[in-house]
Amino acid sequence: MKTTKLMWRTLCTAFITASALVGCQEDIYSIDAPDGLQEEIDAIAAEREAAKGQQGDNEELIISTYEVGTSDCSAAWWSAFSDYFKVPTGKMLVLEFVNHGSGANNWNNWNLGVTTPDVRDGANYAEYFVIRSDAYGWGNEKYDGGLIKIDYPDLDGDGDIWNDFRAIMQGANVVLKVDHSKAGYCYVTATATSADGQTKIVETYNHPVSTSEDIQAFLIADGSFMEMKKATLMPSEVAELIDYEPISLTIANAPKSLIIGDENFWGNATATVAFADGSSAPIDTADVTFTVIPDLTTTGSKTIVLAYTKTKLGNVCKPITGYYTLDITNKVTGISVKNLAPTFTYYYMEGAALTIPDAAIEVSATYSDGTSSVMPNSNCTITPDFANGQMLVKYDDEISAEVAVNFVKGSYAIGATDFTNGWWSTFSPEDIKVESGKSIEFELTCYSDNIENWHSPCYILRGADKTEYCVTRSDNFGWGAGYDGNDTKVVESDWNWDAFKPSINGSLYKVKITNNGDGTADIEVKVTYANGEEHFQNYKGLAVNSDDLFFSFVTEESYLVVK
Repeated sequence: MKTTKLMWRTLCTAFITASALVGCQEDIYSIDAPDGLQEEIDAIAAEREAAKGQQGDNEELIISTYEVGTSDCSAAWWSAFSDYFKVPTGKMLVLEFVNHGSGANNWNNWNLGVTTPDVRDGANYAEYFVIRSDAYGWGNEKYDGGLIKIDYPDLDGDGDIWNDFRAIMQGANVVLKVDHSKAGYCYVTATATSADGQTKIVETYNHPVSTSEDIQAFLIADGSFMEMKKATLMPSEVAELIDYEPISLTIANAPKSLIIGDENFWGNATATVAFADGSSAPIDTADVTFTVIPDLTTTGSKTIVLAYTKTKLGNVCKPITGYYTLDITNKVTGISVKNLAPTFTYYYMEGAALTIPDAAIEVSATYSDGTSSVMPNSNCTITPDFANGQMLVKYDDEISAEVAVNFVKGSYAIGATDFTNGWWSTFSPEDIKVESGKSIEFELTCYSDNIENWHSPCYILRGADKTEYCVTRSDNFGWGAGYDGNDTKVVESDWNWDAFKPSINGSLYKVKITNNGDGTADIEVKVTYANGEEHFQNYKGLAVNSDDLFFSFVTEESYLVVK
């Protein structure tokens, strides 16, 4: 039994008083204490209670269970425990004890449980995690055993650290820190020093816990025995993290339209919050509040407003808002499809996906209220049926339509389908010789981003050694020795320049190159836009070497499929 300083002072005072009465005839067991003794005892007790465990910001905790387990290490798992020790946010629990293990297994040493602040099996008891001194553990859904770190040595060099571990832990002096940071993490550091003081080993782990509620720690015996020496509560050693307010909320992938009756206005949308420190993070929809949900039972444009009220560390703060709009439409009951250019030719390459210009076909929807309107092609799945010369347009499993088109298999393609090819990077597979007095002809479809006039076919006339005579474009422009200063050349077109650039995509080009045999060559181009409108572009009398004339296409930020 431990005798405290308070008890010792009280016993000594009573002993001196009693000794003064030896030899008297009265009952020696009846003490006639001097006046004020009880007041002195009470004052000493009050002084002790007021200063109990206080050492600056440290508080020494009372230990009731000094022996955890049994000295013969026979305590079974989950049968012998230390006291409960509560650890508030911003505090660190330091347990000092001597560890003894049976030596039979690695886990027959100290074990630590960190839980909510309730008795085991209590209504509000839940385990954050349990870890063992042999780098193993388990816990709730946030447990990550990969975060357990150890520096256990292989002292005898046999490649096995665990036989050395078991020896070190016999009689080891352990300092176990359980640090409850304000950021909502529990940091565990266990330092064990061998009984001879020669070897020190460390195990660490961290785990998310409550930012506001106390956590609870206790030791567990398992074929082991721990002699408790000291328990101290002190300030956290984890530097307090700086918190930041949210400043903006953005939404991506939200539905652009809904049919009346469909209330899933969020769909597959995602939300991202940006903080004042410049960082950003995706957030769970469980953490946002939809502050404005409009009437979804009427058609029209609707605005959804949502709010977020947490700082970077998860503390409640003033809300920030984000919003997006969507259209509520009537239910689609049918679709019809119109080919905007009945004579338009779709070129396709063997085994390659067909690029379908949006301007080539038009999809109209009929709604449940009897109205109809053109819908974006992207609302449908459009599949080419080469065998039957038609496009299959599917809205859903029950609504579809077909439209007749003219398919022609292409010979080769030039450029990139995503229009990322830069200038002077994509050419015909090989230069084609144009014999003196002869012509060559091509048909091709141009797919373009429609951003610039020259994102369209360009034409190169040159010799076998790549010496250029000239380069001409589809938009009435060219250069080179056979073009510049050539006063006899003729350059002509009938372009409407307001319509040229936005009409390039999906256009059909018929190109004819003629070697006139007199030192000149002609390039004649007929263009049919996707909407059926026709135009021409001619270059005549270009200066060349008629005995050494080759032709090649070059294109920039466009994709050519050549018949």
